[in-house]
Amino acid sequence: MRYSIRQQGESRSFPQGDAFLAAAASDGEVVIYLGVPLETDDTKGAILIELGLECLGVHTGERVGEEGSNVLGFARYRNGGDAPTQLVELVRQPNTRPDAIAAARAVFEASGFVVVVASDQAGRIIDRLVRPKYNAALRFLDEGLATSKDMDLTCRLGLGYPDGPIERVERGGLAYHYDVTAALFAVTGFAAYAPARRAMVAKQRDGA
Repeated sequence: MRYSIRQQGESRSFPQGDAFLAAAASDGEVVIYLGVPLETDDTKGAILIELGLECLGVHTGERVGEEGSNVLGFARYRNGGDAPTQLVELVRQPNTRPDAIAAARAVFEASGFVVVVASDQAGRIIDRLVRPKYNAALRFLDEGLATSKDMDLTCRLGLGYPDGPIERVERGGLAYHYDVTAALFAVTGFAAYAPARRAMVAKQRDGA
């Protein structure tokens, strides 16, 4: 299935030189918006807009839980400043057209991405799962439970993780972790998402 891209500025999902950008057609059944205001077109198989920390409803509007069309949001997961992974989180609304979901999935999967579908919730799947773990590890470090090296080693050897929580959140950027958790905390009010002290410090230094 052919896809076209409308872009302005740098994309977090597809940095300059990414093969996915190069493979786009001038006109396609699926239109992908990267940093460009959304324009709807019901004749397209699907319209995709890249999301940051915001919900898809910011771009489409919401109608008492009945919103949905051929427009979907997406974000290619990356850990802060790390390179993007091959995982794409596809965001649907309650009445998103099934054929649009299928078209969006087909475009990404044909390019070698793994696609998961999430409802239009802040943080989608991955950040909702992992950010409380990073916060807990940062608080354990403040409390003196263990050194960062010991916590990371425990997760790698004891749980089989490829890296530990401290090294991963620091590699991705503590200021970025602050931005994500602050947004999640503002929406949910759950204490697990409240930014850890070290993330707050990093954000304040980053803005200095």
